[in-house]
Amino acid sequence: MIGRKIERQKLDDLTHSGKAELLAILGRRRIGKTFLIREHYDQHIVFEFTGTQHADKQSQLKKFAQKLSEYRQNQIRVATPEDWSEAFIQLKIYLKNLQQSERKPVVFFDEFPWISGARSGFLQEFAYWWNDWANRQQIVVVICGSAASWMIDKVVNNTGGLHNRITEYIHLQPFTLAEVRQYIHSINLTLDDYQILQLYMSIGGVPHYLQHLRKGESATQIINRLCFNKDGILRNEFNNLYAALYDGHERHIAVIKALSSKWQGLTREEIIKLTGLSNGGGLTQLLTELISSSFVAEIIPFGKKRKEKLYRLIDEYSLFYLTFIAGKRAGKKDIWLQTSQEQYYKIWRGYAFENICIKHVEAIKKALGISGIYTEVSGFRSPSDAEGEGIQIDMLIDRADQCINLCEIKFYNDELTLTKEDAGKLRRRRSRFQQISKTKKTVFNTLITTYGIQSGQYSHAQVDHCITMDSLFLLEHFE
Repeated sequence: MIGRKIERQKLDDLTHSGKAELLAILGRRRIGKTFLIREHYDQHIVFEFTGTQHADKQSQLKKFAQKLSEYRQNQIRVATPEDWSEAFIQLKIYLKNLQQSERKPVVFFDEFPWISGARSGFLQEFAYWWNDWANRQQIVVVICGSAASWMIDKVVNNTGGLHNRITEYIHLQPFTLAEVRQYIHSINLTLDDYQILQLYMSIGGVPHYLQHLRKGESATQIINRLCFNKDGILRNEFNNLYAALYDGHERHIAVIKALSSKWQGLTREEIIKLTGLSNGGGLTQLLTELISSSFVAEIIPFGKKRKEKLYRLIDEYSLFYLTFIAGKRAGKKDIWLQTSQEQYYKIWRGYAFENICIKHVEAIKKALGISGIYTEVSGFRSPSDAEGEGIQIDMLIDRADQCINLCEIKFYNDELTLTKEDAGKLRRRRSRFQQISKTKKTVFNTLITTYGIQSGQYSHAQVDHCITMDSLFLLEHFE
């Protein structure tokens, strides 16, 4: 298995803990939650049941009985229970009659939110089963769901029978660049870091998407086939993705579309203006759901208060889809091979690279030698005024050791050549930031780029650190 080292260690710990364990694992669609549990626990799973989306209570109960019959492996078919109370009695009897084993048994409920439909009584009966019997057994119970916000609200932060009952929690994230590289090498594909980076900008680190890579194709060819061919798996993934995660997903998509229109992020008021959504608790919940599913990030600009935070679209595929795929006719031969040479794409990938750097800030900290120092990451923008020119800082790392890194992020297909003008811009930017922020901290100019700086007269005049793309591949997981 590629990556997931921290998660696999947690799973191991649960099987050796000497007590009952209740694990909640969540993450967006296609991220590999089910694969992780099935692959890692393998022979430990003694019962697995997967919910069916939009199925009614009776249909779920019928499938539950069918699955229990399969695991019992005898000719006596389990009768469909009348309700979930009876279903969990049947499950308890089955588990009590299992032969003793050195392995701690695992019970796995997949797509947990889909089982717990409105007025089904499932969640209450599950809580009763856990509190009354399961929590006193040598057992691991895993509950898994793509609807991250539902899992957090109804399970992790449950105020009823499951209050404080979760013993372990895993929020599965997309692969990092390092993990994508490991996966690509494991299937014997020949793509260098520059190609991997371009691929990541477009489809992110979602394992299911990566399974469709083919040997002998460049990143451009892969993107063209997956996203622009008539039968490409990512051609129509966008609507399916959000529909599978959220009820009333049209409102979520409206926010995502609004955020895609301004790469640096939007305030709450700007989101309301662009979407027409009301400024109430419903919007707060919606934004929380998008953040919980790792589509959106909250960014508090340097020197600003929390109420002035920005919401920024950070999901690579969603941004790529809305920028280049939506509204385009499928099937036009080699459309992406042509589009990827246009100037607009070159501008766009600069922003996409910036997003990747923000996500991989722990790798950047490692390259800077400050992994152990507490930091806060933000951006900084200030318009021109009577005292000086306006400035924009892509990423700012505010450090507890009284230093600040002003990061200039550049995606380029070769080494950068810094001119006298470039050096002057960096010098003025640092000076202007110090003037506006009135910071007493030491301020470093930090350049993050693909291949570094070409040696020359102005190469290092105003650059304190230069970090190349290989540093972004240093960590296997997000801290």
